[in-house]
Amino acid sequence: MTTGPLPTLNNLASRLGDFATLPEALDYAAEGRTGLNFFNGKGEITAALSYRALRRGAVALAGRLLQAGLRRGDRVAIVAETHPDVVTAFCASQYAGLVPALLPLPAAFGGQDIYVEHIRRLVLAAGASGLFVPEALQAWLIPIARGSGVKVFGTIAALANGAGAPISLPPVRDDEIAYLQFSSGSTRFPVGVAVTQRALMENARSILQHGLQVRPEDRAVSWLPLYHDMGLVGFLLSPMAGQVTVDLLPAQEFARRPQLWLRLLSANRGTLSYSPSFGYELCVRRGRSASAAGPALDLSAWRVAGIGGDMIRTPVLARFAETFAPDGFRAEAFLPSYGMAEATLAISFAPLGAGCATDTVDLDRLEREGVAAPAMPETRRPRAFAICGAPLPGTEVEVRDAAGRRVGEREVGRIVVRGPGLMTGYDRCPEETAAVLSPDGWLDTGDLGYLLKGQIVITGRAKDLIIVNGRNVWPQDLEWSVEQAVKTVRGGDVAAFAVEEDGTEQVVLLIEARGAPDRAARERLATDVGGVLRTRHGLEARIVLVPPGSLPHTSSGKLSRSLTRARYLDGAFGAPAAEAAELHP
Repeated sequence: MTTGPLPTLNNLASRLGDFATLPEALDYAAEGRTGLNFFNGKGEITAALSYRALRRGAVALAGRLLQAGLRRGDRVAIVAETHPDVVTAFCASQYAGLVPALLPLPAAFGGQDIYVEHIRRLVLAAGASGLFVPEALQAWLIPIARGSGVKVFGTIAALANGAGAPISLPPVRDDEIAYLQFSSGSTRFPVGVAVTQRALMENARSILQHGLQVRPEDRAVSWLPLYHDMGLVGFLLSPMAGQVTVDLLPAQEFARRPQLWLRLLSANRGTLSYSPSFGYELCVRRGRSASAAGPALDLSAWRVAGIGGDMIRTPVLARFAETFAPDGFRAEAFLPSYGMAEATLAISFAPLGAGCATDTVDLDRLEREGVAAPAMPETRRPRAFAICGAPLPGTEVEVRDAAGRRVGEREVGRIVVRGPGLMTGYDRCPEETAAVLSPDGWLDTGDLGYLLKGQIVITGRAKDLIIVNGRNVWPQDLEWSVEQAVKTVRGGDVAAFAVEEDGTEQVVLLIEARGAPDRAARERLATDVGGVLRTRHGLEARIVLVPPGSLPHTSSGKLSRSLTRARYLDGAFGAPAAEAAELHP
């Protein structure tokens, strides 16, 4: 490793993903001078790993993995801190013909027992023969290694430093599984998405050539976790396949100091970066004053500010653009997109340079008729949805009704996708695969939405949909209304869902009660929330106030409504009925 930082411009002819396998892509990138820079929570570079050094270390480690008793096709679980060792181990697995599965780090809340149980389930679901962990987590995870029968356990550094003679590494085929991707929501019954080398490279090529239209002067900056599909494919493997330099910041450091992300973009003239909406919101919440102590920000080079990984919150993006316009940020840089791990990553991109275009519809008609009718001046409840662009070349998208029939433009239904980047299925889970992947190759994404002039508009997740008196109510609409109207409620502090009681749907809102230290303040908060729901949505809801930090999130930082609902029903938030009687406005 060099001390870096590694440069943006390369000495190689640019090849944007036109490779059969990831090892072939890394072999080519290793001929140049670009690579990966790793930064800490102070914004200091801790390691610069050129693609040349990465390939050299990965090939050597691949031999040691096989000498340690692993065999071609074995699964290797890797707890994925943002560290050169993790990237080297992932690439070593590629050269050795092993199947890596990147696993999450501990969340900020939840504790040791919950984390260890989560990792145990993931290791068993992967059928892992090897488990590699950071040194700080070894003591926690030793029982998993003993109980699951893995052949190899420990730190990557310990194995990499071992002795061993060179070993022959046969070429990797494009039909082999490249890795397993566990959904960030996979907790109780995790299933791994099996992504082949061919699907990975097809998706990477489309991202580089069509979605981002990568240029020689591009430089990527990312705080996204490597165990999440957007972090792994979007900001590690795709840049590698395009010989693009990436500046990497650990997600936990971004959460502590969001402005570090912007400072890296500014200092290194970053052009490509992505975040779910909540990442932009964190930066807005800290404001420009958080940057006053350091050099002035210059975000003028940032040409692709991507949004994905969750529902796109257009008011958040507008506030971000307004806040950081004095620092050179252009709203036209926003790039809405749509994708999921089951499609490797990307399904569609909006046009570059157009910003976040929206479609404003009549929410009453959407809820009652399932039609996204354009809002009119007299519309009582308008709702703007982000337009996520047309499908990537070779990818087909349809919207279907409950009977599986294709519906017309502006009719809301389930989004189904077919294309070269799709998974082969959920790993060793034929029933789960058959439930979402048809024999003729159509994937049921589980998302609801509609088509508008060939572009995709997502309205929500089918499993989260709340049905009240024949109305289809999206929980994020309820959450956003409360977050915008009640000053003490922040983004991510509200979870809306429904439970069945006496044969009817009861809407429930769990709210983290920040700034409500006493009973009177809590009652005011509940009353304010109830008023917002009645005024804006015509709904009565059970309002339950919970301590700050208690709502569960996925490993990628998204609110997990399904887990919140399950914990609520299990009584994890106290006695719901008593709380409701006390706080219902």
